[in-house]
Order: sequence, then C-alpha cells, then structure tokens
Amino acid sequence: MQLGMIGLGRMGGSMIRRIMAAGHTGVVHDRDTARMEEIVAAGAVGAISLVEMAAALAPPRAVWVMLPAGDPTEHTVLALADTLSAGDIIIDGGNSHYKDDVRRARRLRARGIHLVDVGTSGGVWGFSRGYCLMIGGAHEAVTHLEPIFAALAPGRGDIAPTPERDGHGGTAEHGYLYCGPPGAGHFVKMVHNGIEYGLMQAYAEGFDILRQADAGQRPEDERYRFNLADIAEVWRRGSVVGSWLLDLTAMALAEDGELAGYTGFVQDSGEGRWTIETAIEQAVPADVLAAALFARFRSRQDHTFADKVLSAMRAKFGGHVEPSTP
Repeated sequence: MQLGMIGLGRMGGSMIRRIMAAGHTGVVHDRDTARMEEIVAAGAVGAISLVEMAAALAPPRAVWVMLPAGDPTEHTVLALADTLSAGDIIIDGGNSHYKDDVRRARRLRARGIHLVDVGTSGGVWGFSRGYCLMIGGAHEAVTHLEPIFAALAPGRGDIAPTPERDGHGGTAEHGYLYCGPPGAGHFVKMVHNGIEYGLMQAYAEGFDILRQADAGQRPEDERYRFNLADIAEVWRRGSVVGSWLLDLTAMALAEDGELAGYTGFVQDSGEGRWTIETAIEQAVPADVLAAALFARFRSRQDHTFADKVLSAMRAKFGGHVEPSTP
C-alpha cells in the first residue's frame, strides 16, 4: 500500500520507516530537505511539494500529516485538500484538538475527501516498540487504512491477554482501535494524555518525598538516605505501580540520581488543558488531572526535584527538551 507522509520530525520519520519496513511504499515531504533526503535514502519517494506528492500517489490517495497541532496542521490539511480528489483520505496523526477534527472533517466531506484522526502514542521509541493508535473517522476510510495501522501498531507481542476478554476479538489487543466518527480518536488520545499528566505527577511527587527523607527538619532517627535509582528498579519488578513511565524514570535515575541535567521547567503540550476544559464542559470531576496540570504551571516559577523527575520522563518518552532560558 502507498502512504504519503508530511512531517518527518521526531515521530513522522520513524513512522514512515516502520511502515516501509512492513513492505509498504512511502512518499514523503518535509520543509527540511535534509530530513527528506534521509528517508529517501531509506527507500521512500521524495516530493518537493504537495502537488508532487499527490501526483506520486495512486488513487484513492492516503496522506498522513504529522505536524504540530494548530496552524501548521490546519494550513497543511487545507492546502493538501486542494491537491486531492473525492475518495482520497487525509490522516491527522498529530495532537490536534478533537473539535478541530470535527470541523475539518465536515469541511472536507463536502468535497468527498475523508479526514481520519489518529491519536498516536509511542514517542521516540515507537519505531522499535510500535505505536498505540486511537482512530476516528468514517468507518470505510479507516477500514481501507487498516494495513497501515497494523504496520504501525505493536501487535500482541508478549503481553498476556486480559482475563475475561476471550472471544471479544477486535484490534485493541494489537495496539490500534477504531474509536468512532471524526474527532473520536483525538478525544481518546486527549484523555490518555490527561491521565499521563496525573501518573507522571504521582511518580514525581513520590520520588521527591523519598529524596527529602534525609532532610534536616526530620528527627535524627527517622532520617533515611535512599538510593532512588534502586527504588525505581525494585518497583519495576512485581510492584503494582510498575509501568513504562516507571521504566523511563528508572533509566533517568540510573544515568544521574540527582537529575542535574534538568532544571525542572515542565512544559504542557495542550492535551492536559483540553482534558480539563472537556471535564468542565461535561461537569466531570477531575481533581488529580487538574492538579497535575497546575503543578506544571507552578514548575515554571519554582523548581523542585519532582519537577526534574517530570522533565526527565518527558525527555525519555518524547524527546522533549527543556527551554534553554526558562
């Protein structure tokens, strides 16, 4: 199957490589010609413009847009639509707001073009681990793209089946899921990232408490000097708090127990805010998720060790780099 990929950054480049490794053909475009040439050298067809990309793909065309949410994705989707025809598919795989997907899908539907939104989780590790995909759009368009989703997803791997799921079938056990009409995929991914904020904050605060156990205000016989890297490591093995986030935290602490390379200035990429806004719209209490978001705001004024743990996790799973002048 052919797939166009626009945006060859931290995730887009690795995704098209994984797709090609599964036997599909990639047609790629990026404003950074050096990035594009790297993927072309790996076997993709390069396109210096959107028009050239459309010409290189056989109908029905499928083009994946992997760009930052907001104007970059908006402008690219609309410009791309001008080069495509009825029956073609545009996939928005970035972290767009689900309401933008609903609006864009309505606009493109009038021209016979499908918009499929894909919440994509996996970060910089996705090429080797596979990507968890949460998918929204017209069912027929999603069905057409299933070979691409299967190539990107992790597959069953060595994860044991969930008890009581016998006979359920479907693709969830393979790491990708059709969630519903346009916007549904990014809605699920938005909540996924809101939960991610809460989990990360819990780990960060816990390790900060452990680190302060030797603080001067504690009674002498209640002071403990813990090896945080060892604690993270032992929790990875049989503990109920084990997770990939803990794996990455253990990696960061093994590299440097003081996390001296991090200031603790923690960005938020949008989905956490949107999760809280949606919770307010629906009158759903989201105490932990809201507190985790506000903790990131606070980190930009007053840095703690917990904030360094958060920064380390973001760097490990997503390649997120702290601002050089916070």
